Amino acid sequence: MNVSIPLVVVLGIVVLVAVRFLKLRLWMAAACAVFGFLLAATAFAPDINRAIKALLSWLTGS
Repeated sequence: MNVSIPLVVVLGIVVLVAVRFLKLRLWMAAACAVFGFLLAATAFAPDINRAIKALLSWLTGS
């Protein structure tokens, strides 16, 4: 059985843990989220997507 968790869920949990236990301010998390949305609209988005896919395939060995 293969269980797949979307990367956005994993990153959401990381941000939630950082806000609750690492004293990350909510405005800092919001600024990072806005930066991510704005970065996704640039010409770098396909390159970033390919880099993330390559990293994940390297980590999972597939």
